[in-house]
Amino acid sequence: MGNGTELGRVRGLGSAKEGAHHWWAQRVTAAANLFLMVWFFVAIARMPAYDYDTARNWLQSPWAAIPMGLLIVSVFYHFRLGLQVLIEDYVHGAARVAWLLALNFFTFGTAAIALFAILKVAFTVTTGAPHA
Repeated sequence: MGNGTELGRVRGLGSAKEGAHHWWAQRVTAAANLFLMVWFFVAIARMPAYDYDTARNWLQSPWAAIPMGLLIVSVFYHFRLGLQVLIEDYVHGAARVAWLLALNFFTFGTAAIALFAILKVAFTVTTGAPHA
């Protein structure tokens, strides 16, 4: 009862039971992105100057570094979820696996680089000397 058509049951084309989780993950990350982007724009607008030293000093605060890290994770995960749906819907055969692998490597690689940059700035000790 309620398992789709007979042909679909024979072919094993029933629900994968993953759609609701994927849908919720996209909505949660979208809400997190909205909240964190508002925080980011307000924080940037409140900066006294927009030079390197001001940005570095701001990012060395845990009140800036932690939300920035969360923003990076949320945006890249949301990006990955959205492109995964496009690839699954429009790419077929062996190319689908290749594109999904490329998407995962790209997303995790670029997110790791962004997180590393935030952590490097946040944990770098400044001596007060001007930079070159």
